[in-house]
Amino acid sequence: MRLRPPAWTARLTWKAAAFITVMCCALAALLGALVHVSVTHQTLHQAREKALTRLAEATRAYEAGDPLPPDTGIDPDGLPASLRELALSGRRGTLVSEHDGRPTMWAAAPADRRAMAAEIDYSQGVGTIMGLDRAIVGSSLLAISATLLVGVFAVTRVTRRLHQTAGVARRISAGDLDARVNDPRTKTPSRPQDEVATVAGALDAMASTLQRKLQSEQRFTADVAHELRTPLTGLHAAAELLPPGRPTQLVQDRVRAMRLLTEDLLEISRLETGSEQISPDTHRIGPLAERVARGPARGSGAPAEGPTEVRIVRDAYVETDRRRLERVLGNLIGNAYQHGAEPVVLTVDGPVVTVRDHGEGFPAYLVEHGPQRFRTEPRSGGKGHGLGLTIAVGQAEAIGAELTFANAPDGGAVATLELPEVRPDEATEGGPGDSTHTE
Repeated sequence: MRLRPPAWTARLTWKAAAFITVMCCALAALLGALVHVSVTHQTLHQAREKALTRLAEATRAYEAGDPLPPDTGIDPDGLPASLRELALSGRRGTLVSEHDGRPTMWAAAPADRRAMAAEIDYSQGVGTIMGLDRAIVGSSLLAISATLLVGVFAVTRVTRRLHQTAGVARRISAGDLDARVNDPRTKTPSRPQDEVATVAGALDAMASTLQRKLQSEQRFTADVAHELRTPLTGLHAAAELLPPGRPTQLVQDRVRAMRLLTEDLLEISRLETGSEQISPDTHRIGPLAERVARGPARGSGAPAEGPTEVRIVRDAYVETDRRRLERVLGNLIGNAYQHGAEPVVLTVDGPVVTVRDHGEGFPAYLVEHGPQRFRTEPRSGGKGHGLGLTIAVGQAEAIGAELTFANAPDGGAVATLELPEVRPDEATEGGPGDSTHTE
């Protein structure tokens, strides 16, 4: 099993903090190593020069037959063996080693086939280097902490602006076209802008352009529908005056279809502009669903006592606008008859209502992205989904319900509507015909 890092490690703030920490540690280690090497080299050089000077004095005293200076001697105890061998080979050298429990700088040179040596106490040099190392570590930790705090503060300001921009983008994608970032850095063109301000300005410009285009489309749809209503009303009246017959029936059917389409366009326009007035009340979902199933599904061609099967698993009280809920269920049933196959089953399980047919199922794009106006599928013989499902989704959102689409494992399309439930002790039924349950 592959281990995954925690989710918080993917955040930019933590990545920036880790990067700053690593870089500060690397820089502190490099500078500390350079300072340590430089000071150590300088301290050793000074101690070596002092030991060699004392060794030279001892050599001159030995050659003159004078007493040797302090801390010098011939083959003294404690002289490192490697330095003694170097002196006996005729060369001069220095070495740091422990002597009597303290660091000692030794210098040795040949003297009558023996080793002349001088020692210098190197404790002060070692103490200086250790103190320097502690100072380097302390100052590095302090510098890393200060840099990390400042860096995280600066990065947090940037990420906060990015989160704000992302939040506005999500609101726009959810349908709030009035949402804007309104970064103050984008208000003054002469003011320098960073990359986040550039993205925020681009997002605001895109949202404004999208809003204008959608509003223009909505006005066009509403204007077209309004302009069509008057001639269609006259055409409908004229069609009713035609003599009975097959041609008359065809004309009347087409006029009726055009009137329904015009009403759908007007309804979509009202839904998109938010001009619909909602009248919520408490209703029992079972009788309401049965009444919709008994009535003719809009555009389905089902008879008044249609074959829609209703299954009440558990009845419930819901808070909704009855007329709009009936519109949603009617459109779902009508779509099942038009684009699916019988039997069509409407199931009520508490506040959840499902409408299922036994046809080929919803197209993949509809399940994933929701219904799209007038879209057709070439592989299904040009069969589309018109405006019925689009209106159903809009009306469901208006009454605070959630409408989802899926395909059953054994075939058939399934539309699921979840409504806000009301507890029985809080329910007060409203609307005509909602107080009786018809079997």
